Amino acid sequence: MKTGCDVNGNLNQGKFSAPMPWIGIYVTAASLACLVTMAADVIHGIRHRKLWFPCKFFSINATSLTLIGVAIKLSVDLNTAMPSHQDQLAKLSSSVLVCTVMGNSMPSLGAMENEELFMNVIAFGILVVTLIVNICIQLATGAIFVFWKEHVCVMFIMLVLLIMMNFSAITVPISKRYLEHKYNKRYQLALKESSSETGKRLVCKIREDLMKYWMMAHTSSPQFVMGRSATCTASGAICLLSSLILAEVILRTYLMPWSFKFCSGESDYKWSTTLVLVTQTVAVAVGTIAPASRWFIAINFRCAKRGNATYKGEFKVEKYWIQGLVELKDCPLTLRIRSRHCRKLVHDTRNKLLDLCIGLQTGNVIMSKAIRLISIFFVSKILICSDLCKEWKKNFKCNTVCNDSGLRSSESSSSLEHLSCYVLHLEGEDALVGHMTKSNCNATDHWFRRGRSKEPKHLINLLKKSTFSQGFKGVAAFDNDKVPSLDGEEPPNCWALPIATLASIALALPNSSSCSIKGLMRGVNEGLMYVNFIENHLEGKDLTNIKKAATHVWLGVDLYHTWLDVDLRKLSLQGKSSKEILEELCETAKVKYEESKRSTINVCIRDTPSNWPVNELTANSMYRICQTILLNHRGSINQTDERLLEVLTVMIADILGACLTNLQQVISTKCLNSTIEEREESVRHAVHILGETEKILNILDQSIPRSLEPHQISWIDEWRLSLKMEDPQAFHSSSPSESDRASPVSNDFYLSID
Repeated sequence: MKTGCDVNGNLNQGKFSAPMPWIGIYVTAASLACLVTMAADVIHGIRHRKLWFPCKFFSINATSLTLIGVAIKLSVDLNTAMPSHQDQLAKLSSSVLVCTVMGNSMPSLGAMENEELFMNVIAFGILVVTLIVNICIQLATGAIFVFWKEHVCVMFIMLVLLIMMNFSAITVPISKRYLEHKYNKRYQLALKESSSETGKRLVCKIREDLMKYWMMAHTSSPQFVMGRSATCTASGAICLLSSLILAEVILRTYLMPWSFKFCSGESDYKWSTTLVLVTQTVAVAVGTIAPASRWFIAINFRCAKRGNATYKGEFKVEKYWIQGLVELKDCPLTLRIRSRHCRKLVHDTRNKLLDLCIGLQTGNVIMSKAIRLISIFFVSKILICSDLCKEWKKNFKCNTVCNDSGLRSSESSSSLEHLSCYVLHLEGEDALVGHMTKSNCNATDHWFRRGRSKEPKHLINLLKKSTFSQGFKGVAAFDNDKVPSLDGEEPPNCWALPIATLASIALALPNSSSCSIKGLMRGVNEGLMYVNFIENHLEGKDLTNIKKAATHVWLGVDLYHTWLDVDLRKLSLQGKSSKEILEELCETAKVKYEESKRSTINVCIRDTPSNWPVNELTANSMYRICQTILLNHRGSINQTDERLLEVLTVMIADILGACLTNLQQVISTKCLNSTIEEREESVRHAVHILGETEKILNILDQSIPRSLEPHQISWIDEWRLSLKMEDPQAFHSSSPSESDRASPVSNDFYLSID
């Protein structure tokens, strides 16, 4: 069929509807994406036992708004004929899907920054208003000719949910600010308690601290605060109602077809409307799980037999609901208007609008609490019956309870009472403190056990070779001050760079046991993960380029067995002695340094050595370490290559061990310095790391030299300076006679090299 005009000059519309089924598939794909992400949130919540279902995968953002805009295509289609029952049902299912999305994703408002929150709420509001207007037009024109009562109910629900969402968003900045202030105060209290406790093992002490940090971080999590709010739990009931409306209409359509009168014919979307209907119905069912669960948990707890003996004060509107609007009202106008009368008019108009918003917010909160109270009235009978069954079952099994259960119960009660001090809550949530304490007191145990199951075995074996009982002497032994510099100044050291460089040298040594090398490389690989974690959370010095150099070196060594394009395994197989290989690495480092310096001298900032290019920092580290080994052992008698490998291994183990003594400080810092949105995940990660490093911390406990001040422990150069000041003679170049009287490997770094 030809396109354009026909023989009569009229526009040929024969092919206009041909792509419509593909558009239906596109709508199905968008609905399926919403379904999958909401299902992922449900699975995530169940796996982590968070039955208030935080929004990890599906939240209100640009992507989800675009998907929803595509998914409601059938509901906003004004002029395409939709005669059959599946066509009309697809229009209704799209509207119900929007209600489900609003109820499902409301906790995600808490995780947004203020500007992002404002933009997303406005965008969602525009989408919902557009949908409502389009449905009204279709009801007026007859495009929607059945289910009009259901459409009206769903539009009303949609509007109520939009109001709840918008006014809930107003409380987010205020609640974050208040809970952040409370977190900082409780954090200082936890530190004070921790410092006053003596006699406990380090791991037990850190674990108790993390339990307190977790309780604070979880209960102040913006998503959890939003999820347990009155408006969010009420939205769950409303969302459930919209889903029941859709279910009722579908059942009546298929089980009682005589109750509706549909038209004959087929829509331009053809069979694709069935796909849309099925996908969106499943999406609504899955998406309703989260909001319905939040609603049920709220009424389950607030039922009179569950801790609320009275509902007095239930309709009180707490200050934080309207505080943001009150503060906005008190702010002066920033508009520059010359006329006094115009300024007064604008000021009065703004105050009137804010008063209206305060009234709407008050009504919104009271309505939400009323919905919760009505829900309790209808559901309480079922819950009381459930309680009676549980009590009967408990009494039936009471004879099997041990005699010492009372003692354990009193100890548990005392622990819970202490932890309840670290539950952060808003005004009006006092009744929830005990429930939140009880349900989260053992949360850290799960992550600790998971971390313990993934302990770094190769790193632990490596650390057992360190001189931790003597203060990690290898930290000072890898670099000698008598080595001449490649430049006028020396860059500072980070923890990772000498470890990676020493591992490179170990890989290049001849006649080394492959088993020893493999064990060393695995231990270093595991250790550097923790070293990087520690260095990323240390504050006070800018070592960005030096850390990049360490990452660059280890990447080459670990993946390709190379150092700056030098094949280390090939070098070890050339039949050269250890001394010759060290000298070759020294010369290669000098060449690489000069090449890099010549290529970057005109473009690179060289005001401080820490800003040197990565290749220069890498070459300088290799040069100094190789020269230190050659200088310390010059003129000594023959020693085996295995002996030198053992010494390098001890040096690496000492540097790793000294670095890992910072774990306690870094774990504590990580729990404070992260933002309120990320803090829960930060504490969980810290607990996981503690589980992984439990044995390491037990090995390193009480191994920090007494000469080191607390602020010096974080930096390797401070360690080296302290060790050299403590025993200056131990790190000078040794004579042949001294080397002949070498002590065991774990205590001696002065070895001869042939």
